[in-house]
Amino acid sequence: MPIVTLSTDIGQGDYVVGAIKGQLLQAVPSASIVDITHQLIANNYLHAAYVCANAFAFYPAKTFHIIIINLFDKQPLHLLVAPHKDQIIICPDNGILTMITREKPKEIFSVEIKKYAHAGVLNCTSTIAEILKAFETGASIKDIGKPFTEIEEKYPFRSTIGPDWIDSQIIFIDQFENVVINLTKKEFEENCKGRKFKIVLPVRNDGGIENISESYASVEQGERLAWFNSAGYLELAINKGNLAGLFGLRRFSGGTTLNTLPQNKLMYERVKIFFE
Repeated sequence: MPIVTLSTDIGQGDYVVGAIKGQLLQAVPSASIVDITHQLIANNYLHAAYVCANAFAFYPAKTFHIIIINLFDKQPLHLLVAPHKDQIIICPDNGILTMITREKPKEIFSVEIKKYAHAGVLNCTSTIAEILKAFETGASIKDIGKPFTEIEEKYPFRSTIGPDWIDSQIIFIDQFENVVINLTKKEFEENCKGRKFKIVLPVRNDGGIENISESYASVEQGERLAWFNSAGYLELAINKGNLAGLFGLRRFSGGTTLNTLPQNKLMYERVKIFFE
């Protein structure tokens, strides 16, 4: 019984997600379909990569991960199928693959999307259903698609780093308005080097956060904290509070994914760390 995950920007307000699941189950009735999210944001690949990459890491080998985001930014002519860390990613050729994997997978295959009178989402997902059916009947990836190297490549922002500071971007805000920035524990420790530090939130200068906590319970109710979440990223929060709303913070909203920070990005999308 194959495991198939779905991550899309479609939402769940109409029939489309249900119809996609129906297509997949018709193709592979024994499939176990898991929703990761249907709330991806079409032009925010940083957000999508954070959600998908950190969810995928918990799935067993041979899981199929279907990602549908920004599908009609350009007319989709083919889909990408790429083995990655013993799992298989199926997605559009719009840069989301390398955003999630953070590297160009060694093997990438292209599968042509069949042309129908109405070229909508379900046209594309019918091709995905055929891909899954082919795998289920014993076909190899080389039987299903053609080797393909000229993919669109996009990569996540990295924090901008100086000798005594780090300038990071907000990549995710959860339903409790806790804030995640694009800085991992490894990157933080490599630059901190045991020095004292101050995490400064934009908009309001109130002394910053000067300690890394183990959990939300490490501070009193209403106090701010910084900790490394289960994905290994630096998360900022208020115990029993709403940090993003209180400080007017927003996740990165731009569609570009260059490795240098655009000069015109608004301050409320950024968090700075200073070392002493």
